[in-house]
Amino acid sequence: MYGRKEVEQYLNGLGIEYHIVDHPAAWTTEDADKYIEGMEGIASKTLLMAGRKDRKFYMFIMDEKKMLDLKKLGEITQDRLHFAKEEYIQSKLGLVPGVVSLFGLLNNEEHDIAVFVDKEVLNERIITFHPNVNTGTLFMSVEDMFKVLKDLGYSCQVLDL
Repeated sequence: MYGRKEVEQYLNGLGIEYHIVDHPAAWTTEDADKYIEGMEGIASKTLLMAGRKDRKFYMFIMDEKKMLDLKKLGEITQDRLHFAKEEYIQSKLGLVPGVVSLFGLLNNEEHDIAVFVDKEVLNERIITFHPNVNTGTLFMSVEDMFKVLKDLGYSCQVLDL
């Protein structure tokens, strides 16, 4: 399983610049925001959603301030979406609720998650994620986020979420 140390090793191996702000455990984006207030970057909201009968899985990466429109996401995926159950977050990403992150894809051996990025993210230079633990916030460039997705073999769709 890829934890924080392995996430850092992975990024270093790709030559990706990043920095991490350490903080007490933050289970929501609002909690984490307290520790990174005033720093450059868009705080991301990363969600793992499941489709009808938990057969398909979807990751959505968006600005944490943006409201989620489940109906619209369902239209985009042509599936009936709901938040993935804790057991699927664990089995698919090796994470627990409140820690879902782009870097959970490092643990997705089945490679069976469709990834969607909100187009508003492209207006930013820096984006944040948990480094597979909620005791730190990792800052990296949006460009490097796409490098990670490509390196992991995930194509992603950029849409107006």
